[in-house]
Amino acid sequence: MDISVVIPLFNEAESLPELTEWIDRVMKENDFSYEIVFVDDGSTDESWKIIEQLKNKFPEVKAIKFRRNYGKSAGLNEGFKHAMGEVVITMDADLQDSPDEIPELYRMIKEDGFDLVSGWKKKRYDPLSKTIPTKLYNAVARMMSGIKLHDFNCGLKAYKNEVVKSIEVIGEMHRYIPVIAKWAGFKKIGEKIVTHRPRKYGVTKFGLERFINGPLDLMSITFVSKFGKRPMHFFGSLGSFFIFIGFLILAYLSIDKLFFGSPGIATRPLFFFGILTFIVGTQLFVTGFLAEMMLRTSSERNDYLIEKVLE
Repeated sequence: MDISVVIPLFNEAESLPELTEWIDRVMKENDFSYEIVFVDDGSTDESWKIIEQLKNKFPEVKAIKFRRNYGKSAGLNEGFKHAMGEVVITMDADLQDSPDEIPELYRMIKEDGFDLVSGWKKKRYDPLSKTIPTKLYNAVARMMSGIKLHDFNCGLKAYKNEVVKSIEVIGEMHRYIPVIAKWAGFKKIGEKIVTHRPRKYGVTKFGLERFINGPLDLMSITFVSKFGKRPMHFFGSLGSFFIFIGFLILAYLSIDKLFFGSPGIATRPLFFFGILTFIVGTQLFVTGFLAEMMLRTSSERNDYLIEKVLE
């Protein structure tokens, strides 16, 4: 099979028939074999009923329904498990992503050799309250990840099947799938300017909390990717630094008291700062030690992504 189109959705009943017909038309015009994998994230409207009707008309339609709303990351992760196509395309169900982009995304994966191609909605139909924070977070993501993308969170992306089978999308990490893919060893990541269409039906499902959760998720991905297999290197190094600083401060105060007769050592602010620094350093060191002990007893401690084996 050439293409799997994975579409997570929540209360998008109105847009599903038009989207499915549009995808089907594009696939037939380009002679692609394909499947559409809808993941209904606990919709409370008629979305599942519409999907069942579409299944009768389009045998390429597959669908998964969650019992409750888990979020976009869960929808993508489950859709990835069921995707069978050589190239996996993800898009939103609200008709703001254009299926007409699929042929070029497919070509970039198959002919240009990209592992992942992310859409860039250069011209957006969103309010400033969304576009300005998005630009800021994309800039921070570029700086922390080293991936030169303009729009990490664009729902329209294309992947080699191997990529989606090698990554896990949890929490709200869907915003940073290119970062997850990079740390999984897939470094050929490209970008394509795509059309952003105004929302035709319904309302956006994302609130202001994404502006708080986004940076936290990025820090989590960065930390786990770099130190997930060696937590002591992070906590131990940082703890040792604080312990050393605390030791120097306390040693200075002690020498000043013993040899230069400085009075009232315990009343000096520097004394309390030295004690605090020493305690914080010890706590960080112990945290690293405990994390290392937990890692060594974990069943996944020696799980690594293997690309090829010759025997």
